[in-house]
Amino acid sequence: MNWLEQIDSYCERTDPTFWSEPVNAVTNLAFLIAAYWIWRRHRQDFDTGEAILMGWLVMIGIGSFLFHTVAQAWAAALDTLPILGFVLTYIYLATVRFLRFPPWAGVVAVIGFFPYAAGFATLLMLGWGPMNGSVSYIPVAVLIAVYGLVLLWREPATGVRLLTGAAILALSLFFRSIDEAVCAALPLGTHFLWHLLNGLMLGWMIRAMVLGPRPRASLPAA
Repeated sequence: MNWLEQIDSYCERTDPTFWSEPVNAVTNLAFLIAAYWIWRRHRQDFDTGEAILMGWLVMIGIGSFLFHTVAQAWAAALDTLPILGFVLTYIYLATVRFLRFPPWAGVVAVIGFFPYAAGFATLLMLGWGPMNGSVSYIPVAVLIAVYGLVLLWREPATGVRLLTGAAILALSLFFRSIDEAVCAALPLGTHFLWHLLNGLMLGWMIRAMVLGPRPRASLPAA
């Protein structure tokens, strides 16, 4: 793989220069603002689980900024890998805390995410195509909604928070998916709305973790 390969996937980018996507780059502040807000509001309640999620959130903002400025393959990896880290960490914590399953079940859920997401994304690709790169995120939104529905009867407040997070993610994915389709009418594109809404969603999901049940199977205090 050529790690220096130039990537041009969004309406706003018109050339390979560093500042060709100023709005897409600057709106990554949404992730850092969300991290700061959560830290200010809930730092007294953090344990190791939330600390790890916070670290991933900051890395998402930095990685996405690099991708929308440098726009090379290595920066794309730094953009996507922290998102995967956040998702896998959240699956483990949600399984052992919210569902009150043992730690080994959390590990199984993390491992099971890969064939689930790959299979789901493949089916979506057959019907709808890559959706401007959004197809791999749809299984995540569905999984959040499934956890939320399961929790509605046991932990209704947490269930509602997860369903709200799934709804915000679905809206952000809509704007991510239509970015190239609206280029002619809106040269700026809509990818920046994915950043703003996704920053809100990830902050909301960490807050749901902080406010949710914390059984003994959760990670130890930081």
